[in-house]
Amino acid sequence: MQTLSKYLLEELQACTQLKYSGKLIIKAPQGNTWNFYYRFGRVIWANGGIHPCRRWYRQITQHCPTIDISKVKIRAVDLALEHWDYQSVVALYKRSEIDLKQVELIAENVIEEILFDLIYHNHCDELTCVRDSQIILDLPVTFTDTNIFIKRVERKIQVWNRTSLRNYFPDLAPQVQQPEELQKLVSPVVYNNLVTFVNGKHSLRDLSIILKQDVLKITISLLPHIAQGLIQLVNIPDLPLPGSTTRETVALIPLEQAKQPNNALIACIDDSQQVCQILEKIITSNGMRFIKIQDAVQALPKLIESKPDLILLDLIMPVVNGYEICSQLRRISSFAETPIIILTGSDALFDRMRAKVVGSTDFVTKPIVTDKILEILQKYLPSWES
Repeated sequence: MQTLSKYLLEELQACTQLKYSGKLIIKAPQGNTWNFYYRFGRVIWANGGIHPCRRWYRQITQHCPTIDISKVKIRAVDLALEHWDYQSVVALYKRSEIDLKQVELIAENVIEEILFDLIYHNHCDELTCVRDSQIILDLPVTFTDTNIFIKRVERKIQVWNRTSLRNYFPDLAPQVQQPEELQKLVSPVVYNNLVTFVNGKHSLRDLSIILKQDVLKITISLLPHIAQGLIQLVNIPDLPLPGSTTRETVALIPLEQAKQPNNALIACIDDSQQVCQILEKIITSNGMRFIKIQDAVQALPKLIESKPDLILLDLIMPVVNGYEICSQLRRISSFAETPIIILTGSDALFDRMRAKVVGSTDFVTKPIVTDKILEILQKYLPSWES
């Protein structure tokens, strides 16, 4: 099992034990550098490696679905910093464009990705570590100690290696080499997807975001074609810093995903965590973005901010019910034509009539059934196809 070297593990643990605040710089002989940022002995951010910009695009795309990444503005003074990625996330939080949970998810994923890369590269005995206590970041989150992250990532590495992926680093990009031969072996739908996305421009990690599938699953699915020489894994450069993005770069990741007609944003207003989770799985697994709003009082401002293409609205909620929210939305010009689908556990005729009176578009009874939701999406989002 691949693990961190004793030297590096001791250095990370020392930062925890000493309640260190500052930057831990890890350098490899090949020139790669990784940085961990500590606050009172807890790692709160990490960056570096070969694709810092691609990593930023992936994290914002995955965890901030309501943000148009092409319009994110990062100050020139922040872009000049080594921790520009951290500064951009904090700025989004301070402008209330993302919430604390999204900040935590981004930070956790970034830290785990950096640790994965350090363990994978298996040249840890040659690494050198330097501390810089002058750089102290103050992310508004509290994490467990570094050991928890390490154990979690070591398990991921173990699974990665156990599935014959030891020689395939997730920052490599798959590229179709023999399209004619590949076309003979796969269905037309699979072939079209492969030649569209497996083009040497997206790393395996990028593809996991574009296709909304786990990077492990994607890589395993490509293995037979890689073994036959039909697909090759190649090194690709990082993207330019956000803000310096050229038109050519915008077409790579993740904005290519935003151009797809089925990348609609669906909002769900329901106080039930379970219902939100079920709907999120259905929506995102079919290539669309999803936003949940469990506090009905916050529904209007969040909907006005995110401008969803379709709204799923629970009928019975505390404080404000679905009828009232629907009625208020129809008074706002930007929601005059937005499909509003009422969710309810009751199929009573009175409920349907009242829902129609306040301006709802359609009605879906609980429990949530995947086919019913997909039917609604196909009906009211003409550009979407399952």
